[in-house]
Amino acid sequence: MKTFTAVIERCPETGLYVGYVPGSPGAHSQAETLDELNRNLQEVFDMLCEDEGPDYAGEVEIADYH
Repeated sequence: MKTFTAVIERCPETGLYVGYVPGSPGAHSQAETLDELNRNLQEVFDMLCEDEGPDYAGEVEIADYH
């Protein structure tokens, strides 16, 4: 199983965490907490796997955020 690393930023205007996975079009989300964002991104990848195939099968890992 692959591991995908998400880039996370905190929006100064809304206070929300915004995350995306570089090189994966459509793999982005936002949330109030890092745990919620991780769940949201995993859900996005699960949907991409269904639509785009096994290249998107894997776990999303939040390594760090800025």
